Amino acid sequence: MGKTGNGKKQVSLHQMQTFIDKYKKILLLATGIALIALPVMLDNTYLLTVCVKIGSYTLLGLGLNVLTGYTGLVSLGHAGFVAIGAYTSSLCAVKLGMNFFPAMLLGMLVSGLVGVLLGLPTLRVTGTYLSIITLGFGEIVKMIAMNWASVTNGTLGVKNIPKPSIFGMELTISNYGLYDLMLVLVVLTTLFCIALVKSKTGRALQAIRADELASTMMGINVTSYKILAFVISACICAVGGALYSSLIGYIDPNTFNFDVSTLILSIVILGGMGTIRGMFIGAALLIAFPEVSRFLMEYRFVLYGVILVLMMRFRPQGILGWKSTMPYHLTKRVQKEVEAMDQYGPLNLWNETKG
Repeated sequence: MGKTGNGKKQVSLHQMQTFIDKYKKILLLATGIALIALPVMLDNTYLLTVCVKIGSYTLLGLGLNVLTGYTGLVSLGHAGFVAIGAYTSSLCAVKLGMNFFPAMLLGMLVSGLVGVLLGLPTLRVTGTYLSIITLGFGEIVKMIAMNWASVTNGTLGVKNIPKPSIFGMELTISNYGLYDLMLVLVVLTTLFCIALVKSKTGRALQAIRADELASTMMGINVTSYKILAFVISACICAVGGALYSSLIGYIDPNTFNFDVSTLILSIVILGGMGTIRGMFIGAALLIAFPEVSRFLMEYRFVLYGVILVLMMRFRPQGILGWKSTMPYHLTKRVQKEVEAMDQYGPLNLWNETKG
């Protein structure tokens, strides 16, 4: 009975995916129109601020998902990469007068370099040991931000972080500019992640997650791809950190503590590891929930823990995690070749091609 129930459930999920694929363009168009019109419909500064915060954490979820969801490397210190991106962009803007966009790119560069340095010593460890190393990394970044006062202002933090500007026009919540910027960054990052997953690199990362030894035997350079996963994940998280610092206008070492790392990992687990759409669901639920239940703010991390325990017990794959277990989507050209092989056989197909 259990297997039959699971089979029916799997069939229904595949049918839902087929429906989504069939009307993908219409659904994307409707979603795009709704997101663009959302600021006008809400017309509320507080709600738009929450939306930008959700977008920022969506970026962080997408970044960690590359490392944890697709490569299988669990990190408990990704707040460190967020802090590097936020501090680099904020300090460049405040002390050097740089515009948001070059400052954000510099933050991505610094975070990516640190990702290489963190990736190197973690190549020989996995599982719990890797989690401990990344946890230590997050605390090290926090301590550096707290004690390197000549650069980071120490416990005083970085104040009066300027808003992004384009052609002299400041992008704020009031003129919907910051929301539009968030939307553009999320869309570009999502498109990048989709392209990455469909590429040779994405397939190699997923192979490493499935079986590292088999990947090595198949000729995949596991070392290089692991470091690359750290770099890509760090750069995406740096973008989210730069956007978040511009939103709140002030950061200090406690802004990027272990709670932030836990929240990012919770988004990935709740939404579904190895899925892109799941990051939107996870960020929306975990960021919006505390805002609508402020009377439970003191217990929010207890609630996060309860949610994770329940997810691990009843739905360990996450809300949209079933998507990651579906067969790899073949292109139309490959599908035609497979159909031809089924019809003529490999030998006849080869002779027909040669002829």
